[in-house]
Amino acid sequence: MALSLAISPCPNDTFVFDALVHGRVPGAPPVEVTYADVDVTNTAAERGAFDLVKVSYAALPWLLDDYHLLPCGGALGRGCGPLVLTRGDRADLTGATVAVPGDRTTAYLLFRLWSAGQAPARIEVVPFHEIMPGVAAGRYDAGLVIHEARFTYHRHGLTALVDLGEWWEADTGLPIPLGAILARRGAVDPVEAAGWIRESVRQAWADPAASREYVLAHAQEMELDVVDRHIGLYVNEFTADLGEAGFAAVTALLDRAATAGLVPQTSSSRATAWTS
Repeated sequence: MALSLAISPCPNDTFVFDALVHGRVPGAPPVEVTYADVDVTNTAAERGAFDLVKVSYAALPWLLDDYHLLPCGGALGRGCGPLVLTRGDRADLTGATVAVPGDRTTAYLLFRLWSAGQAPARIEVVPFHEIMPGVAAGRYDAGLVIHEARFTYHRHGLTALVDLGEWWEADTGLPIPLGAILARRGAVDPVEAAGWIRESVRQAWADPAASREYVLAHAQEMELDVVDRHIGLYVNEFTADLGEAGFAAVTALLDRAATAGLVPQTSSSRATAWTS
């Protein structure tokens, strides 16, 4: 039977999963892919909709009863955090209307941790592609953006009020956990799934040209230079293996958020014991 997989159409995901999706990973089953923004996959995962699914690390407290966290294939790193954008020299967000890409995204969780001493008047969940134009047009006072927006926000005449990745790294010394890959309990063996994904990553790095057509077909009109910079930033050593630092980052994020009352308490063992 085919394995159901849900990932975003972003270049880092299509680059990583190209070999698995196209049947070039020995021993892996056929794959049926759904492409969706992470806010959509976070919700779908709560319904157990997919065997393998890319979600926000911030959504893990609601998902770990039904899914294993895999130690590979996701997005975690340094210098790759979400940005809070404004049109001018606004010093803080007190009284502001802020557009965010989803209420259970890691970006929004980091935003809530960072902005604890401020009081935005209103938060609006907005499709990602509408955030920067909306801030530029004055519909929102600020916008929370991720991924390729860090390479293109200047074109909209916007200013970065804060880089939440820099803030997180300076405060914790840890990389920033953004997107996780989960395997549905009882539907797919997590050890096997991790092996398939690592082989897909290995092939992507060994022959980047092999995935180029597939990546560009789903890159939502991104320029080639932006695509390459996107992959270079988000596909890194943590993609192949979270390792000690990666798991420490996940634990720190969930623990801090739970202490602040932003997510349910999740024990470190449940978050990181992906084969249990």
